[in-house]
Order: sequence, then C-alpha cells, then structure tokens
Amino acid sequence: MCFNHESLQENFMKTLIQKLVETISPSGYEAAIREVIKAEIAAYADDIQVDALGNLIARKGTKGKDGKRIMLAAHMDEIGVMVTHVDENGFVRFAPIGGVFPVNLPGGRVVFANGTLGTIGRERPEDPSKVQSLEHLFIDVGATSHANCPVKIGDVAGFQRPFVDLGDRLMAKSMDDRVGVAILIETLHQIKQTPNELVFVFSTQEEVGCRGATTAAYAIDPDIGIASDVTSTGDTPKSARMDVSLGKGPAIKVRDSGMLADPHLVKCMVAAAEKAKIPYQLEVLEGGTTDARSMQISRAGMSAGCLSIPCRYVHSPSEVVDYNDVLNSVKLFVALFSQPVHLE
Repeated sequence: MCFNHESLQENFMKTLIQKLVETISPSGYEAAIREVIKAEIAAYADDIQVDALGNLIARKGTKGKDGKRIMLAAHMDEIGVMVTHVDENGFVRFAPIGGVFPVNLPGGRVVFANGTLGTIGRERPEDPSKVQSLEHLFIDVGATSHANCPVKIGDVAGFQRPFVDLGDRLMAKSMDDRVGVAILIETLHQIKQTPNELVFVFSTQEEVGCRGATTAAYAIDPDIGIASDVTSTGDTPKSARMDVSLGKGPAIKVRDSGMLADPHLVKCMVAAAEKAKIPYQLEVLEGGTTDARSMQISRAGMSAGCLSIPCRYVHSPSEVVDYNDVLNSVKLFVALFSQPVHLE
C-alpha cells in the first residue's frame, strides 16, 4: 500500500487545528490549551519549559557560527468573558477579556471552565437599529435564582462554536491565534536541521496586551523575533480597503498600528518565499498589532517581523482562513529557518 505523505500531513493539520480551536482557554487561563500543545511538541523539541506567566517555550537547534537565536511567537490565548455580577434571577453580567465586540454576541453561546453552558441575551433595545453595548447584554445559564446559578463572580468563559471544514476554507472561533499555534507546531515537526537556535513561544495574554511575549522576549534575548498571527482581509463585500485576501498566500507584515517591521527582515522573508516558489502577500494593517511589537522593543531591541495568516471576521465566533495559506506558512517558515538568516 502506498501512502501520500503530503496528504497525510494535510489531514493531520486539519485535525490539529480542530483540536486547538475547540479547546477553551481565554487570556490568563491558558492551562488547558498549553497541555494540548505540549503533547503535540514533546517528541520534537530539545527542551520545553513553562515560565512564570505560563508561556510554553520550546527550543530546537543550537546557534551556529552563521546562525541566529530566533524567537517565534504564536499566542495560545483567546478572547472571552468574565462574570462580574449574578442577579436575583440567575442572569449573569460579564466583562470582556480582550477585544470582544458586542455586535457579534447576541444569540451566541459560551462555555465556562466548569462545563456550564450559556447563551448571550440582550435587554429589550430602545432602538433596534443600534448595536447595544456590553452593559445591556447578559448570559442565561438556565438558572432561576442567584442561589442556583452554577457560576460565580470571576469565573471565565470562552465562546462555543464548532470547527467547520469547508474544503479549502476552515471556519471556527479562535483561529486568532490557534491557527498560528498550529503553524508553529508543524514547523517544529518539519525542521530537521537548522544553523539557528529556534525558540518557539506559545504565548499567554496577547489579547489583553501582549503580556506573555513581553516577558518571554526579555528572558530569551533573541537576535530576531517573528510572530505568527492572523490579519484582517479586504476581500469581502464593502470591506476595508486592504490588499490582503484569502488564498493568495501568507502575508509578510510591513506595518501595523503597533510596529514597523524591520525592512531587512521583510526582504529576507520575501526572498525565502520567492526562492521556494511560495505565494505571499505584503501586509499593511491599520488597526491592531501582534506579539512582534513586544519583541521588537524588548531589552535593547531586535529585528522583528510577523508572518500573518489572512483571516475573515477576526474576533467573531466564526473566523475563516484558507487552508492553503496555512500550509504555505509552514513551508515558508521551514525554508526560512533551515538556513542562516542574513539581514543585509
């Protein structure tokens, strides 16, 4: 019997992405997703550690004469909510964890760490044409009173939405940034030899201020820092004017609202993509930033950039990516890090 290795890899990647996106782990509560990732990388890393902020840090390779210490970061946290109040009828009020947009919430479902499920309701609006703010929304967990409510103040929940395989397109909550996590895991699997010391950081609390990457970059003190994260697209009806589309390859970041990527690193990533005949796009993102911002200004600073995965409907319960962009991101990272990285 003959097996197609490339087909097996593709099936593995889809299974991996589903496992990652369906694991609930909002910012600050990343224990569950960290264990999933650790199991996936244990056999491939030279060393694995967990630091004080909960970052999962895996090293591979030794920095050779022409090599660099390179930090690759993908955040494993996701947006979510935290209970702030339970009223006398058992309805739950909540605060956002990260960039939670009210327009995406009514009718959605959440799952708490203790397994409690709930749906998000809203007060009767005075003007149905206007989006209500978070203070007018609540979670119904099926309780009838404060006393029998199964959640309490400070409990956290993630959004519940199953992974959907649409062929070339994949849909799920928390593609931001579990798809970036999947890309780093598969890059770690595929890198056989490298002249570089590669430090894979699955970071915490990115959605609330890139906190995990900040402390990890300080401790690692890399020569180069590259994030793997999603970016918005300009390919849907009446979308923002942006030259990034699904299916046209990973996007090499030039700028976002938090950083200007090192032009030498951008040039190096472009050259690696062209040499390996991997499709790519250039990204200028006007709103939002990534862990690369924290890496760029850590200690005395470093060359920093980001490889972005085009993603529709970011920070909604149904984010959409193109699977070919995911596979090509892995190919680009493997091509880039299997050789010395020259920043001339």
